[in-house]
Amino acid sequence: MTQTLFRDDAYQRSCRAIVTEVTDAGVILDATVFYPQGGGQPGDIGKLSWADQQADVVDTRLDGEGRIVHYLVEGAAVPEPGTSVVAEIDFERRHRLMRMHTCLHLLSAVLPYPVTGGQVADGSGRLDFDLPDPPDKEDVERELNALIAADHTVGSRWIDEAELEAHPELVKTMSVAPPKGAGRIRLIEIPGVDLQPCGGTHVARTGEIGPVRVRKIEKKGRQNRRVKLELAG
Repeated sequence: MTQTLFRDDAYQRSCRAIVTEVTDAGVILDATVFYPQGGGQPGDIGKLSWADQQADVVDTRLDGEGRIVHYLVEGAAVPEPGTSVVAEIDFERRHRLMRMHTCLHLLSAVLPYPVTGGQVADGSGRLDFDLPDPPDKEDVERELNALIAADHTVGSRWIDEAELEAHPELVKTMSVAPPKGAGRIRLIEIPGVDLQPCGGTHVARTGEIGPVRVRKIEKKGRQNRRVKLELAG
């Protein structure tokens, strides 16, 4: 299995790795800083470099066997298995995704209702809530920016699956269950504010998110409200 360096340090921009396999879809490495699409967060983009060659990575995803596949731009040179490469992400894009992903965790604290769906995008994001009455847009925006400005620390820790089963209230998402089978579950913790399972990448402090706007609150069903956010700076 690929060593997932992005889980140890979301700020690591590049790494040296060995190509372990080349498939019809893309390149598999023994270690990577590239986050694969999952949990509502897009896969990273960037580049692989080796010898005097380079190939753009246009997406990163898990395949059916749980392997992290780096999708290369069409027509690019492809490194052979055993090649030593430097894998480098587009960090400016990644950082915007990190900011928004952490912001959505704060949103779930401002609106403590079951989450029915969500998506992280470059500079924007949304969460859907099982909520009959729409919240006040200005109130949500004010409370959210107050949590951001408070500059809370954002950390992670691991628990075993039995502990998660004993505390089902940690799982806020109704549509997506935390991955099980590995024996451990990763929690993202904003002390005193939020604690929930998540495998995505996050900033180290909420102040790093910067100001945000609530773009729209939409009705998506009898008891479903969609809250759309965007980075304001």
